[in-house]
Formats: sequence, C-alpha cells, structure tokens
Amino acid sequence: MLDKDEVLNNAINGAREIMERFKPEELPPSNRFHYHQGVFLSGVERLYKLTGREELNAYIRAWLNYNIKPDGTAPNCFLGEFDDLQPSVLVFEQYRQTGDERYALWLDALADIIEVWPTNAKGGVWHKFRNKNQMWLDTMYMMGLIAAKLAVKWNHEYLIHKVHHQMELMRDNMTNPETGLLYHMWDDSHSNPFADKSDGLVKVHWGRAMGWYVAAMFEIAEEIGKEHPMYADFIDTGVRYLDAVIKYQDRETGLFYQVLDRVDDDRNWFETSCTTLYAHACAKAYKLGAVGDGYSEMMEKAYRGVMSRTETKDNKLYLSGVCVGTGVGNLQAYFDRPTVINDLHGMGAFLLMSAELASIL
Repeated sequence: MLDKDEVLNNAINGAREIMERFKPEELPPSNRFHYHQGVFLSGVERLYKLTGREELNAYIRAWLNYNIKPDGTAPNCFLGEFDDLQPSVLVFEQYRQTGDERYALWLDALADIIEVWPTNAKGGVWHKFRNKNQMWLDTMYMMGLIAAKLAVKWNHEYLIHKVHHQMELMRDNMTNPETGLLYHMWDDSHSNPFADKSDGLVKVHWGRAMGWYVAAMFEIAEEIGKEHPMYADFIDTGVRYLDAVIKYQDRETGLFYQVLDRVDDDRNWFETSCTTLYAHACAKAYKLGAVGDGYSEMMEKAYRGVMSRTETKDNKLYLSGVCVGTGVGNLQAYFDRPTVINDLHGMGAFLLMSAELASIL
C-alpha cells in the first residue's frame, strides 16, 4: 500500500529540483510556449491544488505572464503545432484566480485556432501543420484536454464533438487487432516515408504516445462530466486500452517498455515516462469509478518501478530513464532514442501520476 504523504513528498522534491534550477521564464525550451513546460506545470498545478503551497501557484503564474502578453498574444507560441497550444490548459485556473483579461483574450483566440485547424479527408486534425494528413496519438492530450476545457468553461460545445471525432478516428484506424495496442501515427494519404504503404500506419507501439492517448481519455471524461452524452464513450475507450496495455507491464519491475509489445527484444528498454502516464490514467479511472480494486496492483507496481529509477539528494528528486522527445520513424529509431534525467515532460508526467495517486490514497 502506498503512503499518501510519501507520494506527495517525492513529487514536491521532483518539482523543487526543476523550479530551483530554472527561473519561470527560463524553463526549457526557453522562449517557447511549449508542451514540455505545459506538462510540467500541469503537474505543478495539481500539486498546488492538493497541498495549497502558494510558491507552486506563483511559479505557474510567473511563467504564463512572461509568455502571454497584456494584449492577449503569446509571441513564443507557434500556432502550427498542438504541442505549442498545450500549455493553455494552465490559463483557466489563473483566469479564475485573477480575472486578468490577457487570459480571456488568449482563450478566445485559441477556440478559433482549433476550429479552423487543417484536417485530413476524414476530419482528423494534423498534429502539426508541417505533418500534412498525419494523426499522432500525442494530439489527444495536447489538443483534447484544452478543447474540452474550452467547451465546458468557455461555452464551445462543438469542440467536444471535434475531440470525440479525433478519438474515434484514432481508435478505429490506429488499433492493432492482434495486440489491442495503438500505433503511433496514421497518415490517411499513405505518403509518410515511415508508414506502411497499404494503410498509412507507422507500426510501432511507442509507450509514451499511447500513454498520452489513454491519459487523455479520462482527463477529458472528467472535464465534460458524467451527464454529457459522450462521457461513457471516452471512459469505455480509456478502459479498453488500459486493459490492453496492462498485459505488457513487466511483472518484476512494474515498468513498461519504450516499445510496448517488444518485450523480448534485446534492443528494448524500460521507459519511465510512459509508466507514469499509465499509472496516472489508471488512478484517474479509479477515481472516476471506471475501474475497481483489481487495478490497484498495477498502479502500485508502476509507482514503485518508477521510484526505483529515481535518486534523491538534498531534498531534490531526480528521475531517470525518460525518452527524449520523439517523432515518428522506423522501429530501430525508437530503440535508439537517448534518455535524460529530469526533463520537463518526464517530470511533468511523474507529477501528474503522483498527484492522481495521492488523491485516491
């Protein structure tokens, strides 16, 4: 059984290491409004809501106010990538607290940006403008949660339908019927050089990409609420993929592999950020009543497995085994990706998992 205070203390130590190493405006990649910072600060926000530590809240606000100018523009945000729009999930809480008009202006513009985003022939949004016709699993988290928040809190219901359609397209076109796992990318035009020419799929089950998708299912469901007619479909889809992925959790370590299904391949290795995302998703599903006590072992083993890849010095926690940012490629490219210690999206996923676990302990 995990201890709530221990889980929160480890998370605070992880957040502290990065917050003391970087001033808010220096968070890497500096001079960029990007999901690396957004995922990390989302985890910080969850910790703030659980602990009430005002220094956490102040750090988030300082980063947002550096990047979102008083006129409601964000010059460091590249509007052609969902990766750059993701930090906008932080704006809602700061607007609630402050009423700062810059936040309202930014959210108004954001809804329009998402609505006119380019799509493939089936209505699937491109992950990036330069990735024409490509649907990436990552999009469900980078775009899905901000769109759900805009729908609920900014009265743009049509965005829920848009997000739901993305979920369906990925579920129906990117699932491997043999493993039940999701492939990383689908190009319906079949033009990507790494994609199978017969179906446009990059046939690699990359751990973190599927982690983003599964986590997004329960995050979006929680945001729209049980009364929404699409709630059950998000929940059922999330549980479907939790059930698929749990089969690939290593029994000895509790960790998941960089390439989920290649458990007997000597080139493969345990990757901590995808493990945190599955534990996070599972804890969120448990909190929502979508799964029961039968999933407790998965969560606890995953958490302990991740903690076995950490080191704490001077009340600062260091998380290793995190794959660097990764685009689509051939199978060997995923095996060859380097790992880092305490990068932002790895630590951010750790904080999200920790906060969610603490909320159910």
